[in-house]
Amino acid sequence: MYYIKDNPKISDQKYDNIKKEVLELEKKFSFLKNQSSISKVVGAPPSNKFKKIKHLRPMLSLSNAFEKNDMEDFLKKIKNFLNLSDINIDLFCEPKIDGISATLIYENGILTKGLSRGDGVIGEDILENLKTISSIPKKIKSDKVPKLIEIRCEIFIGKKDFKKISKKFANPRNAAGGSLRQKDPKETSKIPLKYFAYGFGAVEPMIFKEQLEFLKKIGDWGFSTNPLVKKVNGINEIEKRHSEIDILRSSLEYDIDGLVYKVNELNLQKRLGNTSNSPRWAIAYKFSAEKAVTKIKDIIIQVGRTGAITPVAKVEPVTVGGVVVSNATLHNEDEIERKDIRIGDTVKIQRAGDVIPQVLTVDLSKRNKNSKKFIFPSQCLCGALTKKEISKSTQKKDAVRRCLKGYDCKFTAREKLKHIVSKEAFNIDGLGKKVIDQFYDLKIIVEPSDIFKLDYEKIKQLDGWGSLSISNLRNAISKSKNVSLNKFIYSIGIRHIGQENAKILAKFFVSINEFSKLFENKNRENLLKNLIDLDGIGETQIEAINTFFSNDKNIEITKKLINQLDILNYSIIYSKGKFLNKRLMFTGGFQNMSRSEAKSLAENNGGKVLGSISKKLDILVVGDSKPTKKKIEQAKDLKIKIINETEWNQILNS
Repeated sequence: MYYIKDNPKISDQKYDNIKKEVLELEKKFSFLKNQSSISKVVGAPPSNKFKKIKHLRPMLSLSNAFEKNDMEDFLKKIKNFLNLSDINIDLFCEPKIDGISATLIYENGILTKGLSRGDGVIGEDILENLKTISSIPKKIKSDKVPKLIEIRCEIFIGKKDFKKISKKFANPRNAAGGSLRQKDPKETSKIPLKYFAYGFGAVEPMIFKEQLEFLKKIGDWGFSTNPLVKKVNGINEIEKRHSEIDILRSSLEYDIDGLVYKVNELNLQKRLGNTSNSPRWAIAYKFSAEKAVTKIKDIIIQVGRTGAITPVAKVEPVTVGGVVVSNATLHNEDEIERKDIRIGDTVKIQRAGDVIPQVLTVDLSKRNKNSKKFIFPSQCLCGALTKKEISKSTQKKDAVRRCLKGYDCKFTAREKLKHIVSKEAFNIDGLGKKVIDQFYDLKIIVEPSDIFKLDYEKIKQLDGWGSLSISNLRNAISKSKNVSLNKFIYSIGIRHIGQENAKILAKFFVSINEFSKLFENKNRENLLKNLIDLDGIGETQIEAINTFFSNDKNIEITKKLINQLDILNYSIIYSKGKFLNKRLMFTGGFQNMSRSEAKSLAENNGGKVLGSISKKLDILVVGDSKPTKKKIEQAKDLKIKIINETEWNQILNS
């Protein structure tokens, strides 16, 4: 009745009490335990595979803050965006649980879907596994529940519970993630999963006005919410609360790595909206990273996919934040020189953002008198001279040395190929780092297009490659040929273009045909001018795109890759709106909103914001404060529709 039919006859609490009592009896009297026992029969029948389901609203990741200045910038950006520079805005804060995000969808109060985060747009159907967490309401018992509500929550394992199963998993987060992806819910039920509900996606109709109100209401409905939530105002209260929770951190029964701060008023959240990857109204303020002392055994050089020459310290293994660290980044040549880091030094290291180990300081009192300065090599591992490039936008020399040979450098080429097959790009199972190294050395894969025309007969002759592994590889490659435009853009490895930048670019270009116009010098300049106004794309990214496509070999390799793929048009989230498929441009300041908010509203209503006047432009929106006369004249000459601020507001409010 509980797991399969979803029609319990008793309360969750009563069920939990009975279950506990039965399990205790089974411990005392083993003969009671059989295949029909509650300890054996738990959950729904196992599924063959996880169904892919689109989130009602994208599950975006949060941007991070690591110090007070970051939070001050966050507050400043909010105020500027909303044009409320003189007003302190209430923030809601809660501990950031180090767990696995999931979404619960309720229709008319009934739990109908449960999804993993996935890529933020499409998640996996893990409803049956989520149902094994008995404290998750299967039905919301209230007369005032919205017809549709999407509850966001964080699934975790408590510290004490994890100790009981720690031999099976690396850490609590991995344990929670692995449990939720079990094909058999019975296996999931064996893990003591818990959750905190923290937010919402779609709500129809909207019945909340504040974030804090939302948390209190769903708490009344029976959802588990964190008791440490609080409303704060201004940087002083933020810092005070951050310190308070940091002190409590070690005593909590669950792992946290910071606090999440959200604009409390939902109307302001709506106005602020989102960038392509994160909400403007929320941020994760991380705690200071844990530190440890160790010794540098050696310094080696690594070559990245962009040709970056990175020094890495091989250190005596040491535990930092529950993770054994044996390597730590030294960032670049300048950093080694500034800190005077040498082989044999005793150093303090930390996991930056609790992820990347890095060397902080050197203990000079323990330095060997015979130690020598580390001489940074001027050559790449391939033998080519390296160079510190000068940025065209800033005119400053890059701190990182680079090999500029691209695919002609075997070390860079390998890393580019590893990037392309990675989970975040083409996600090709069977082509791991070691396989790429092997195939590259044997000239089976030299450039990306080779991946899709493998000589399987040659591979069959290699050790470890039987008919099954080859069949799996063939299927994985075939599946990866259907790739979204944003993943394609990310995969080709343009410097400074990460996953989120790639989404922004994909949203702008929509199709591979439009994106391919960057290959032609005559089109590239005009296209790059329009990119400057995209939120999340700056001069650094534009310069990187121009540099990449100014290289004939990059264009040749990219074209050959395109010919092997079926690249899907970018799926625009906003399929309706008052400016659907319209291209807009803004000039002049607005009275009641910032330019940034106006652009965001245009995009949220299906429009596309351009950075320059052209025949492609549909609407020029002219603000009341100091518009550019030249742009207005150009628009008139091209017979482009011109609307003023009043007309803009009328359209939005109609």
